[in-house]
Amino acid sequence: MLTLRTVLWQRGVELEVIVVDDGSADGTSDAVTALDDGRVRSIRHDTPLGVSVARNHGIEVARGSWVAFLDDDDLWAPNKLEAQIQAAAASRATWCYAGAVKIDGWQRIVGGMPPPAPDVVAARLPRWNLVPGGCSGVIAARTALESAGGFDAQLVNLADWDLWIRLGRTGEPACVREPVVGYRVHAGQASLDVALILREASMIDGRYGRPIDLGALHHYLAHKSLIAGRKRRALRHFAEAADRGQIEQVTTDMWSMVRARAARRMRLRQRVDPGVGWRAQAKTWLDVFAEPVDGWTPVTGSPDRT
Repeated sequence: MLTLRTVLWQRGVELEVIVVDDGSADGTSDAVTALDDGRVRSIRHDTPLGVSVARNHGIEVARGSWVAFLDDDDLWAPNKLEAQIQAAAASRATWCYAGAVKIDGWQRIVGGMPPPAPDVVAARLPRWNLVPGGCSGVIAARTALESAGGFDAQLVNLADWDLWIRLGRTGEPACVREPVVGYRVHAGQASLDVALILREASMIDGRYGRPIDLGALHHYLAHKSLIAGRKRRALRHFAEAADRGQIEQVTTDMWSMVRARAARRMRLRQRVDPGVGWRAQAKTWLDVFAEPVDGWTPVTGSPDRT
């Protein structure tokens, strides 16, 4: 419910919240009803139909001119939607992404860097996805979604990238640089299903007239494997990434890991991380929450008190 509360504490915007209960057995619909908030309504699938079908159903029943997405374990800063609407209006864009920090089960920041510029994202989208935060960082105009065609029901992990490519054809996105999204990372995520990601990548490869960047894909899978604690698999993906042109990126990662390990053992001074100050901006809203994911209890200043 913490995820939902970070939607309800949005300021500066009028919103409706559509909770799509995709065949869950955890009492999601009952919890939404118990909120007794007129802005929130739920739709339920008696049997799971998949994340893309669930998102498309939400788009279909939503009444607003803008649609935002939020996965059930991610978090939003209270100014997230307002900032994105303003950024989109300023650049006359029909979709907008935002900065995202990676967080663990206790809302502690474990990673994240400032997002790339819109022109960089747009140029790379046909071959690789640089949009941070997954679906939880993007808003799109309803008209743009209708033109793009919604999420591909055949895809799970890469459904967002596939849609961003099509949204990119409607125009360059806007960007909110500040870290206003908390993107949850943990070993149990569907996004760590390497075999599924590879199968879906083969489906997207060449779909839009250009091959995907397999070097970037394996570099991404190497980091995902590290998160899952699968070091040998990570090394295989690093090797594959280097073989496919990511030599500089892999070398940098390996050197960083060696230095980090040496620093832990020998207390060596590590090089300055350019993302430290940027990530610290997210602490101003993430520190509101104190408890782990399985026992969410907001502390003073939480959405419950706004």
